[in-house]
Amino acid sequence: MKSHQTPIFCIWILFVSIISAQSEAPADYWTKLSQGEKVAFVNGAYGGVARMKLHHEKEVQKQYMSNPYWVQPYYINRFYDIVDEHISQGVTYDLNIVAGHIDALYANYDNRNIPLIEAIRIVSVAQDGEPQKADLILLRAQKKYTP
Repeated sequence: MKSHQTPIFCIWILFVSIISAQSEAPADYWTKLSQGEKVAFVNGAYGGVARMKLHHEKEVQKQYMSNPYWVQPYYINRFYDIVDEHISQGVTYDLNIVAGHIDALYANYDNRNIPLIEAIRIVSVAQDGEPQKADLILLRAQKKYTP
């Protein structure tokens, strides 16, 4: 009887250790980066989002190019609006501004579990002159990713 209990006990210990293992909070990861690494991260995120949008636009165009009666549905336009929120139009080439604002965002303990991409979105929306919208996105993110 004891031989059957040992594997179950080992599996239970393994399961508990996996569940209780804490991963690093996004704020902790961000603060460990140097300023150059932060700017490179933001640059890579901006480039990735822009490339994804361009690829999606081309695929939609290829798929429906032969249909002259096709009208782009609202959900595609809404998707593009959300994607555009992740890239600040107000900050041209000085990504140090975005990195600095992410530093300020993560200085608040309530924001420590907000994923980096969501933090970039919040900062970008605020930089584009929509502080109320950025505050709303921030409040939703704080609620969703409570520490």
